[in-house]
Amino acid sequence: MQLRVLGCSGGIGGTARTTSLLLGERVLIDAGTGVGELSLEALCDIDHVFLTHSHFDHIACLPMLLDTVISARRQPVTVHALPQTIATLQAHVFNWQLWPDFSVIPDADNGLLRWAPIGVGESCDIDGLRITALPAQHTVPALGYLFETDTGAIAFSGDSADCPAFWNALTTVERLRALIIETAFSNREAGLARVSQHYAPVTLLPALARIDPAVDIWLTHLKPLDAARIVAEARNGVHRIAALAGGQTLAF
Repeated sequence: MQLRVLGCSGGIGGTARTTSLLLGERVLIDAGTGVGELSLEALCDIDHVFLTHSHFDHIACLPMLLDTVISARRQPVTVHALPQTIATLQAHVFNWQLWPDFSVIPDADNGLLRWAPIGVGESCDIDGLRITALPAQHTVPALGYLFETDTGAIAFSGDSADCPAFWNALTTVERLRALIIETAFSNREAGLARVSQHYAPVTLLPALARIDPAVDIWLTHLKPLDAARIVAEARNGVHRIAALAGGQTLAF
């Protein structure tokens, strides 16, 4: 299985794209502006979207994805998310004011959008891949995810401040190859990170002590103007730490 990074920035500008990861050919994790990197043919292949939470930088391209592929699909796109996330998107996005309700387009019995509630600890098996919802701690209800095959696993924090339950869940994972973890702010903005429920290096590094140093650590959701500073502050010589990059592919 391959994970392709379509977007992993905490902002836009230049080549920066917000969070979206492609697993294989049919599964998106979040639907930020990185979705726009896909070709029309690749967009039409998307059958499942797993959302971490409802914030705009993680769902911005979901409405346009659905609008783009509607004439090419005979089966719905299934969007997996917390019930609270689904309720937010139904009320504030797919409400016929900000965007049409694709769950009833082209008609109520054949909607292009199918909602699939998922809770912490629940899993879905797709094409030899198991996707399990992990706990997260954010300003809105949120999830991380674990991606597992027979040969390895990658964990993704989503947007989250320090969440002991997330780290506890990783202790039972066999063959964990990599952790993709958000670190939105540098230490000089640690107060803002705390209020907005994100990591800064000062809170990330103690948390990393809970996992095996052999696991690769990929930093994501870095604010573009502070990205180099965040990476420099996070490197401590114990874990292999690097910034995730758009266009990067991880195999597991």
